[in-house]
Amino acid sequence: MPIPGRKRPVRHRVAATLVAALLLPVLAGCGTDAAAGKEAAGAASPAPSDDVTAALKKNASLAALLPEDIRKRGTVRIASSVGAPPSAYYPDASTSRPAGLDIDIADAVGKILGVRLRREEASFEAILPALGSGKYDVGTGNFGVTDVRRKTIDFVTYINDGQGFAVRADDKSLDKVTRLDQLCGKTVGVGAGTTFEATLNSQKGVCAAAGKEPYQVSVYSENGALLTSLQQRRVEVVMSTINGLRHQASQPAAGVRFLGEFHRLDVGFAFTKGSPLLKAFQGAVNQLIDDGTYRRILDKWGTGDSAIEESRISPPEKK
Repeated sequence: MPIPGRKRPVRHRVAATLVAALLLPVLAGCGTDAAAGKEAAGAASPAPSDDVTAALKKNASLAALLPEDIRKRGTVRIASSVGAPPSAYYPDASTSRPAGLDIDIADAVGKILGVRLRREEASFEAILPALGSGKYDVGTGNFGVTDVRRKTIDFVTYINDGQGFAVRADDKSLDKVTRLDQLCGKTVGVGAGTTFEATLNSQKGVCAAAGKEPYQVSVYSENGALLTSLQQRRVEVVMSTINGLRHQASQPAAGVRFLGEFHRLDVGFAFTKGSPLLKAFQGAVNQLIDDGTYRRILDKWGTGDSAIEESRISPPEKK
């Protein structure tokens, strides 16, 4: 498992960049490695430029909910998985600034609470374990709220996203995936440490029960490598976020066809269990919802159908 903040060996960074270079322009910038992500993002479409959080001011009442040590230092240490639009990605190779829905929501919360976010990029699968070590105060990475995760992690929800499937645009073997036994005999690509990996591995028996050949699960640490594998036919289906796959499918050059929603999940900021930051973050998200900033952020990133009515702390998994 990658260690957050540790640079990969040069040969790995070069390989990641070469993989990203194979991608069509719309898929660039999807790697979790910072150097590779920024390199690949040079061909990516520019991010929406409107600053929908510029008018936000500190809310003293909500800031008072922060623990004293956070208020004194004035910063929150946040681990961010920077992978693909619209959640978080590098739209411009000339800067080190990520953009996306996760970035805007987190920055808006920081403004309301009157703290500066000390953001560090980390691989998706490393963030949740690192929270328990005290290295970070909070993590973002489109983390779905599941009952398994709730045993060790607390969440403050901010969108409703979930699981979906996609294939190459020229693949007509599937129309819409509503049951996992429709995947029997196929190779499905997923990201490491994700709910997609857990869902597929926990239900492998569905194909045997249906008298069919089992599906195979291929796991990738880098989203760029996963998408390249789809284009090069090493995997036949990709399971990923609804918003991410819908975004890719909306770009004709990507050659990806979205197969629809499979399972919706609440998505939230991730914290160590019982974190003293929970109430402050929940209050800040709810202020964003109430004052209209939240809707403007979602509209900016084309994710309006992922809106929630209110932020909750570690709600039960949606079944």
